[in-house]
Amino acid sequence: MHDAPRRSFRTAASDSSPASPATENAPETGSVPHVPYFRPHTVTGGEVVPGDLLALSERDVAEDRWFVVTHTVPESPETIRVTLRPPLGGTDREAPLSRSGEVTVACRRMDAGRIPVVTSSDLRAVEFRDGDRVTTLRAVDPRAEEETWVRRWDRWYRDLENRSEQPLSDEELRGLAEGAAHADRLVRHHPRPRRSAGTVVPRRVVVTGLGAITPLGLGVPALWQGLLDGRCGIGELEGEEFAGLPVRTAGTVPLDPATLLPRTRARRMNRAAQFAVLAAREAWRDAGFDEAGTVESGLDPERVGVSLGAILGDASVLVGGDRALREKGPRAVSPLTTPMCVPSQAASQVSLDLRITGEARTVTSACASGTEAIGQAVDRIRYGHVDAVLAGGAEAVVTPAIMASFASMRALSTHGLQEGTSPSRPFAKDRDGFVNGEGAGVLLLEAEEHARARGARIYCEAAGWGLSADAHHIAAPDPTGSGVALALRRALRDAGAHAVDVVHVNAHATGTVEGDLAEAGALRAVLGGSVPLTAVKGNVGHLQGAAGGVEAVVTALTLREGLIPPTVGCEVVDAAIEVDLVRGAPRELGGPGGVALSNSFGFGGHNAVLALRRWG
Repeated sequence: MHDAPRRSFRTAASDSSPASPATENAPETGSVPHVPYFRPHTVTGGEVVPGDLLALSERDVAEDRWFVVTHTVPESPETIRVTLRPPLGGTDREAPLSRSGEVTVACRRMDAGRIPVVTSSDLRAVEFRDGDRVTTLRAVDPRAEEETWVRRWDRWYRDLENRSEQPLSDEELRGLAEGAAHADRLVRHHPRPRRSAGTVVPRRVVVTGLGAITPLGLGVPALWQGLLDGRCGIGELEGEEFAGLPVRTAGTVPLDPATLLPRTRARRMNRAAQFAVLAAREAWRDAGFDEAGTVESGLDPERVGVSLGAILGDASVLVGGDRALREKGPRAVSPLTTPMCVPSQAASQVSLDLRITGEARTVTSACASGTEAIGQAVDRIRYGHVDAVLAGGAEAVVTPAIMASFASMRALSTHGLQEGTSPSRPFAKDRDGFVNGEGAGVLLLEAEEHARARGARIYCEAAGWGLSADAHHIAAPDPTGSGVALALRRALRDAGAHAVDVVHVNAHATGTVEGDLAEAGALRAVLGGSVPLTAVKGNVGHLQGAAGGVEAVVTALTLREGLIPPTVGCEVVDAAIEVDLVRGAPRELGGPGGVALSNSFGFGGHNAVLALRRWG
């Protein structure tokens, strides 16, 4: 060991207080977690031995410029020659030391054999690819942290989750790296790993068909054109059963779906199931399949599935059965009441209609049901359980009891239709609640190789999804938005994406005061405030379990057509929202990233986010 210290130093890497006897030989837990026993003090050159952490001057001490002594050789009676290596790796250098002169060591012996001899990468001739990394490390500082740059969309980012960061071009990064290499820094290029032929990876999932029935009409063309035109499909509820309600506005489908189905079939379906079958048929046809079913389309029925979300399905069936029981007795209750009132009827009827035998699942997670159903379908295809799935949501809960319940919760908008704009006002300063609605939205999802093999037209990739739970309240959202932010981050991670990749968000934005604030705060926390948003509930109302399905259809079309529909109902944006809300007219979809998010959040804290990626 060295003699007792002659003079101690205060450095950027040393503790601010002197060591006590109890801690002299214990690892430090304060400012230098990676360099225990760090106590700089002076010794003579003749006392230096291999393994010492050495600073050649007081300036080096102040600037945390240290070297590990790897070798010492007597040079003369007055001097020795030492070989020095940066403590975090690098190339060796030699320096003469006066045997009687003072140098500084850090009271820390290091194993010189474990310190790598490395040189900086020459980036001048490197042909960069997206996914490459370049790291810089101040190798002479024992506590230095590596700085990493990642190439994405032909630009270099230090933080892929920070959209406000200004990225660098290839030439700018080369210049930065060249300067760093001359400043005691190691610069290393890490090429994107190449996947080996034997690597087993999840299959990519693509969207090949779309179907919808909404308050804007029957079919996807009516929905899309209505959104681009800024049309509102919300109206006044008619009928004596709604006469005494405090709120009588809703988004209802402007036709009877039963008239579009065979009478005997329609009688065995509730209204939500009728919506689902019509939307599923459209998506099936849109994907290029035969409407007669799986076998006629050349598919194995066991390799196709259905995954639909619903909260209640059709609440009117159970209400009607209860009324018949009370008014006319047990014999008046239809034997179809039970099979027609379960939320799973929509999925089962779609599987019956197209003879799909692989699976027929139903997801019930409040207003996040449709999005979660799509996410589950993505995973079923990814991991080889099925090759194709009709996924989305269907709901028909515009009934007097449900409307009265929502009104009692003060969850419904009280704005009237006579005010000249939609009573559903996402992100608006004067929003006061949502507008109840009904409908269905369905996507045909396929494994990429399955779609390519049959030459299918691809709208986009269903790249990932994320879930979370607020665990906050029976109905109100967590005002911090932390659960929403977690679902957003999980969806991006599942998609292999980052915040800088996001070019659009189809917001949940129901028009409630607390819900819109929480969602906007979460979006700012994860993505910043510059991503263009739209919200379709001003056009159609809140379709409950079907909302995620319809909004996923809209998001897929946004990516395909390169247009973001305007948000209807928001004439003055709430100043506390602080997001880039598309209003007034459609906006061209910009940005290099190509990832769009579709958000759905439900009563009880259910949060689901779907990530779609532009194709081609």
